[in-house]
Amino acid sequence: MSDLKVQNLRRTFGRTVALEDITFDVGEGEFFCLLGPSSSGKTTTLRSIAGLEMLDKGKVLFAGKDVTDAPVQGRGMSMIFQTFALYPHLTVRANFAHPLERDGVSGSEIKKRVEEVAELLRVSHTLDRKTTKLSGGEQQRVAIGRAIVRRPKLLLLDEPLTNLDAKLRHDMRAEFKRLHRELGMTMLYATPDQLEALTMGERVGVIRDGKVVVVGAPRDLYQTPDTTYVASMVGSPPINFVRTNASGDNELRLPFLDEPVAAQGLASGQPVTIGIRPHDVSLYQEGMPHARQFRARVHLTEPLGDVTILDIEAGQTVLKMVLREEVAARYSVGDEIRVAFDPRELHVFDQSSGNRLGGIAAE
Repeated sequence: MSDLKVQNLRRTFGRTVALEDITFDVGEGEFFCLLGPSSSGKTTTLRSIAGLEMLDKGKVLFAGKDVTDAPVQGRGMSMIFQTFALYPHLTVRANFAHPLERDGVSGSEIKKRVEEVAELLRVSHTLDRKTTKLSGGEQQRVAIGRAIVRRPKLLLLDEPLTNLDAKLRHDMRAEFKRLHRELGMTMLYATPDQLEALTMGERVGVIRDGKVVVVGAPRDLYQTPDTTYVASMVGSPPINFVRTNASGDNELRLPFLDEPVAAQGLASGQPVTIGIRPHDVSLYQEGMPHARQFRARVHLTEPLGDVTILDIEAGQTVLKMVLREEVAARYSVGDEIRVAFDPRELHVFDQSSGNRLGGIAAE
């Protein structure tokens, strides 16, 4: 049975609809990510589950019980906010102890739990420091510790890495995965960062304008996105989109190819959007059995260390492709190159609705 069931949540603020029919399940012990841009409803969803928002409609079921109207303190949940929300005048030890003191836990048990959590999070050396004297990474660990010291069944995390630099974000992603593995706790993690969602989540719910539009495993969302919105949210660099029309029944003509591509489920003249992942565009080599090749000119290079993103121009179309750094170093802006892709890797969407269509026929 699912540990958390979120059913048809609706939350409005005046005339603004923050949540509209939000529905998803999180399994017991699962690491589930909510992925969406700013103002899409992620924070309001977590606050509603935690009992910090009064819902207009819907239910929150947790551990087999309806907790929609239950008090915050009795839900068996803890939440980590985007800001660390630590008590600056207290030591780390006192920050950890505070929620336990509020719950009436005995002094000996508080001491035991504080020391266990400090060791788990590797902050034992900071216990007698004020939180204002800690680094950003240490403050984040203390925020986590204060949330888990009560041993909640569900941990809600609202963009907890936003205020950290790139290296700390990388380190803390690994830390959250370690904690999830060691604690076996159900975690619901909200983020606008698709890298966080895809690397941490066992399943990902993509949210848009207060609705969860799809839930799936990271690999499935990347390989077979249901809509152009999902395709654009998942994958880095972002997917290339090319608008065109079906040139005949079950036939597509791309503006930079001489020959059409066979497709499935298309009517002649149907407006479609073609998605091409940058990683599926490569330099042409002899012996690529299914490749469609074309000439392009290097428009821009974006070195990222071990790989480089190339913006290439083919006629009026600009595409992104990814090359290993040592290969990309051979090319400069203005160089002409021969590139190729396997048509079977293309994604075909209806241009008006954005929904996924039949796809490319095998050749």
